[in-house]
Amino acid sequence: MARNSEKAMTALARWRSVFVDKAHEKARRRPYLATECNDLQEAIRWRRDIIKEIAFKVGQIQNPGLGEFKLRDLNDEINKLFREKSHWEDRIKELGGPDYRKDAPRMLERDGKEAPGCRGYRYFGATRFLPGVRELFEADPTPPPRKTRGELAKFIDVDYYGYRDEEDGIVLEQEAAREAQLKLILAKERRSRLATLAAGERPSRGILDASDDEQEDRDASDPASSSIYRVESNPADDEILGGDSSTAKSAVESSAAGAAGGSYTDKMIASYRAHVPVPSQKEIEAALLERKKAILLNQYMTDDMIERARETEAMLGVQTDEAEQDEEENDDEANK
Repeated sequence: MARNSEKAMTALARWRSVFVDKAHEKARRRPYLATECNDLQEAIRWRRDIIKEIAFKVGQIQNPGLGEFKLRDLNDEINKLFREKSHWEDRIKELGGPDYRKDAPRMLERDGKEAPGCRGYRYFGATRFLPGVRELFEADPTPPPRKTRGELAKFIDVDYYGYRDEEDGIVLEQEAAREAQLKLILAKERRSRLATLAAGERPSRGILDASDDEQEDRDASDPASSSIYRVESNPADDEILGGDSSTAKSAVESSAAGAAGGSYTDKMIASYRAHVPVPSQKEIEAALLERKKAILLNQYMTDDMIERARETEAMLGVQTDEAEQDEEENDDEANK
């Protein structure tokens, strides 16, 4: 009688073992496309297998010691399995099965988090702390609030409008020097233009040209409608050009001396007076002292005591600073 080992070596036994292995392999292998499966129970079983694989890999990806490349590969595989699961859920619904998308529990942030701009792709476990991924989840710094017009107006002072540009005395000095130079240039140009016109030639255009060629043509054809800006003789030119250019030179020299901190600048600053009365240092100290006295009197003396003190001073003929100030005001009003 043949043994079992000898029976297994027969051709029929070998063929049957190969056939069974192929059949089991075909049954164990998941279809590449969900549409290839036409059995509802098989589709549900494949969906369950995908969920098991996702759970296993999500557990693996929690370990940060796997390395950056391994974690990234696992994260890609998990996202691919999630897409495949959604395909099987759609196929189950087409075959008349339950709607798992509607009844499935909501996915929490701890299960996977989408980065801004990466819709559908989630980062799981330790991949959220990898370089380049951590920055995606960092919140952008809040921009500073914009200031309103009212807030901007609070920082506007007289310097914004240029009211104090001339207080240092340097601007006035430079303007005077430039004015003297321009007067000299204009006077020379006016003289040269008059000489050119007297010779019957057309003068070249310069600073004094205030009309175009059409206006000049109209002036030549109709003298009555000539421009009021026509260049004529100016008596002031004789005064400017009568002597040398010492005025302009002195103005320029004084400007240079002022820029270098010379005595002329000091004189200008010393002689400058503000448009509003500015109290001196002694007046400010006296005003502060009077204010402190008034505060102390209000703290330690009542109104009755202050009134009695004033009556006593009036009987003794002693006048306080306030009384003297009132008398001065009354005198000023009487004089007016």
